[in-house]
Amino acid sequence: MTAVVLVHGIGKQYEVAGTLHGPLANALRGGVEMAGGVAPDAGEIGIAFYGDLFRGDGARGAGAAPEADDSPIEAELALQWWRAAARIDPENVQSPDAATDVRGSVPHTVKAALRALSMSRFATRMTRHALFGELSQLRAYLYGDMREPVLDRVRELIDRDTRVVVGHSLGSIVAYEALCALPGHEVRALVTLGSPLGIRHLVFARLRPEPREGRGAWPGDEVRWTNICDRHDVVALEEHLCGLFGDDRRTVTDTPPADDTVTETAPPLLDLTVDNGWRAHDLGHYLTAKPTGGAIHRGLTR
Repeated sequence: MTAVVLVHGIGKQYEVAGTLHGPLANALRGGVEMAGGVAPDAGEIGIAFYGDLFRGDGARGAGAAPEADDSPIEAELALQWWRAAARIDPENVQSPDAATDVRGSVPHTVKAALRALSMSRFATRMTRHALFGELSQLRAYLYGDMREPVLDRVRELIDRDTRVVVGHSLGSIVAYEALCALPGHEVRALVTLGSPLGIRHLVFARLRPEPREGRGAWPGDEVRWTNICDRHDVVALEEHLCGLFGDDRRTVTDTPPADDTVTETAPPLLDLTVDNGWRAHDLGHYLTAKPTGGAIHRGLTR
């Protein structure tokens, strides 16, 4: 029985499912308990692991050293992250519009953006190499040939007992697309953490199924969706997803519903914020936050 499926984010290519399960399951269970709920058993929590698909083979590959300007996609996304980091963490990050190199020109390159990002609250303890991995794996999924192999790992784990799917970072995109591709699933709650789903041109427009008239498909008729971000998490460039998914009747609120109103009156999509301290994008910090635990608890008890 897999009641909760957790889809990890980028940068797990040197892990295995077993090394992730213990710490993440403990964090998830702790978050539910912090929110006043009854935590699922560790055995009821499944980790949809796909990190090995991005691992290099010893030649140039997922683990190889990054190029300074690997592709226009990386460059554009890195620049957006840089602007976001400068806006929310101005004490540590200079705006790209104010930055100049030795020639007096603005260095709008992946290398320059990652150098600036490595100084931000978002990137605490992350190297430029790791930040480039965030960019390149996102590109490989959305623009390359990694989408189906990754989705297969998630879809095979979601069964008739699954009630909650949690996705972090790239994993939020994977979780969303997996549910859209499984008609008739029994999932009742989607919880997205530090999600880039709202990046309109680079991410939202590339989703499957394709958005129509500026709206993304809803990931299941019975699904209640909670999107959670730290305001210092530059991956979540758009804090609110309410204007992009579902129809106009799907309203949004920043106030978590009381447990006794969830099933009837709570809106299908909640956009909530948390404070993850100096590790704004950290999955463990997201999982132990009360809003995350509350969303998981509500999905399990609907």
